[in-house]
Amino acid sequence: MSDALKHECGIALVRLLKPLEFYKEKYGSAFYGIQKMYLMMEKQHNRGQDGAGFASIKLDVEPGERYISRVRSNQSQPIQDVFAQINERINEEMANHPEYADDVAAQKANIPYIGELFLGHVRYGTFGKNSIESVHPFLRQSNWMHRNLILAGNFNMTNVKELFENLVELGQHPKEMADTVTIMEKIGHFLDKEVMQLYQDCKAEGYSKQEASPVIAERLDVAKILARSAKNLDGGYAMAGLLGHGDAFVFRDPAGIRPAYYYQDDEVVVVASERPVIQTVFNIPFEKVQEIDPGSALIIKKDGTVSMKEILTPTVKKSCSFERIYFSRGSDAEIYQERKTLGKLILPAVLDSIDQDTDNTVFSYIPNTAETSFYGLVEAAQDFLNQRKNDYILENRHTLTEDSLKELLEVKIRTEKVAIKDAKLRTFITEDSSRDDLVAHVYDVTYGVIKPTDNLVIIDDSIVRGTTLKKSIIKMMDRLGPKRIVIVSSAPQIRFPDCYGIDMAKLEGLVAFKAALELLKERNMYHIVDEVYAKCKSQENFKDIDVVNYVTAIYEPFAPQEVSDKIAEMLSSSEIKAEVKIIFQTVEDLHVACPKNLGDWYFTGDYPTPGGNRVVNRAFMNFYEGKDARAY
Repeated sequence: MSDALKHECGIALVRLLKPLEFYKEKYGSAFYGIQKMYLMMEKQHNRGQDGAGFASIKLDVEPGERYISRVRSNQSQPIQDVFAQINERINEEMANHPEYADDVAAQKANIPYIGELFLGHVRYGTFGKNSIESVHPFLRQSNWMHRNLILAGNFNMTNVKELFENLVELGQHPKEMADTVTIMEKIGHFLDKEVMQLYQDCKAEGYSKQEASPVIAERLDVAKILARSAKNLDGGYAMAGLLGHGDAFVFRDPAGIRPAYYYQDDEVVVVASERPVIQTVFNIPFEKVQEIDPGSALIIKKDGTVSMKEILTPTVKKSCSFERIYFSRGSDAEIYQERKTLGKLILPAVLDSIDQDTDNTVFSYIPNTAETSFYGLVEAAQDFLNQRKNDYILENRHTLTEDSLKELLEVKIRTEKVAIKDAKLRTFITEDSSRDDLVAHVYDVTYGVIKPTDNLVIIDDSIVRGTTLKKSIIKMMDRLGPKRIVIVSSAPQIRFPDCYGIDMAKLEGLVAFKAALELLKERNMYHIVDEVYAKCKSQENFKDIDVVNYVTAIYEPFAPQEVSDKIAEMLSSSEIKAEVKIIFQTVEDLHVACPKNLGDWYFTGDYPTPGGNRVVNRAFMNFYEGKDARAY
């Protein structure tokens, strides 16, 4: 409940298919591409606020002219900082050279960032690194135009160490063991090999070195390079790359874990991590935006040709359901309906928790991202109430009076905004005891709307660690004086670490895991913990494909509600006067609500790649051995 979940990341790519003069004439500016990139990155700021980067490529420039520009920021408002730097540079050049005003060719030749191909990125620093060197896009430079590689991605790899060692075996000396650097160098290696092979072919055909350059650009097989580079990748990813001469690609993992959408017409090709971003920025309907196929790359050649090429054989599609529950913007038509459905489907469990007493129940939500699920919950509650009224009227139709009917129809589902976040309040003290008191005041409560006979139902999208719930929200709700507080999660219990994007690397931080351990202790079953450790340890040197997730055994003895009840007990305290209940979505209803996004490994332990099983076992061994370390 309101625990900070961080997600990697958001990408935006724009390729202009017409000469820059076209955009100047039609839209009034040769800066059209930059303006669209700003909007696409700003519309995805929900996907990352720790850093932002922008890169551009000018096509067909003369030797000696700069054709690649890049700017990155890790300031507090990185997107605004990036584009402030870009605007400052453009305005400076335009002020110094007023003759550029109507001369698009001069603008392109002399002003940085103005070009035909753009790549942007927003990120959360999931590994705690937020130096400027960690901000995408990354750049691999060369004097050979074709060998320049710009890379940005929304990904986590489970086997970075293996990929790093592969590079060392190839004779490279990578500067660090980070997934972005490792993947960029691997793609760069096969890019170099392909360019050299094409150069040798051109030489054999009689081309001079200078004549060979455009031929190499034309013949360069991006899909072949990606296929060689991706052979050993294990993780969730949507990675975008630009080559110096003007080719571009966006490549998605075979299980479709990380999202990527695109749109194409005769003016532009656009890619983003979220569909409504493209819809809004380019004013196009839902059905015009397509999803990049899992395991495939959208490839845009320098000549503007666009194709979708299968790079890796797609597996069972396991798109991340957390995208739908929490991370993506709720303005997507499908996501909006899915979140409402999540709220509707959990109503029966809510009704059981309040003894079907909707008359003495107030419904609310925390935080704002749960608002759509709240609407679904309330609509379903209203349907329940209407059915109850209907049944009563039919049973008592011969004795109903006008007054009694009016009284019946006036009964409504009660909804209130009971918590308001004070966005300006910052927990600036790091010492725990002092900080906890400040955390408790991040929200203000609405007094006077809850009666002592009321149940208070609060819905959120997920409960991860439960820290904010225990230290702040339950205490805050209890101040309102309800008889019962029901905390509702529209997501199931988060039981396992994630290694594909969300910052949940440690088991011991998950409140569901803690609750299961407590139940094992209480029921004299803690020997299961030792058995699971022994099984995990026995697989330590297995190949990923042979590793089994044994951590599921921690939860097997208990029904989901038993774990939920234990969580409620752990997150309450003796000072809380109200009865506290916690309800989680079922995995089955999650799949009913989000039928196209079936990735559920953080709830079920069913990892979509072999590396996931190794990660969860490593996370359990770290817990058992008392190691404060990441599992990948």
